[in-house]
Amino acid sequence: MTSAFEDLADTFEFLDDWEDRYRHVIELGRAMPPLDDAFKVPALKVDGCASQVWIKPEISGSGANAVFDFQGESDAMIVRGLIAVLHALYAGLTVAQVLEIDAGKELARLGLNDHLSAQRSNGLRAMVERIGQQASAAMAA
Repeated sequence: MTSAFEDLADTFEFLDDWEDRYRHVIELGRAMPPLDDAFKVPALKVDGCASQVWIKPEISGSGANAVFDFQGESDAMIVRGLIAVLHALYAGLTVAQVLEIDAGKELARLGLNDHLSAQRSNGLRAMVERIGQQASAAMAA
């Protein structure tokens, strides 16, 4: 678990109102650097999302101790924010640690599942699955 995600969980605990949390997620998305258009390609596109989503892995090293990071973007502000939340959850961990995280459990700490539409929840699951696939591929490399 990254300290960035722990900080995020603390912030969410402080923000009682779901609308404040929602706005915070959108602000996180706005603060993310944009993904270069050259990377908005089918190979990096995440299927299963209602909006367009791209996740570009950035892995340093090799094997189980390779460090995982990624860039991501979406055409929907809330989804961009969800990408930022996933970045806080995973960035800087080893690929082995990425594969050990129970994303559903960790994201439940933020209360996201209670307030996202079914389509957004499915999209979030699809992003988590893609990150897991990217980490698995990096571990096998």
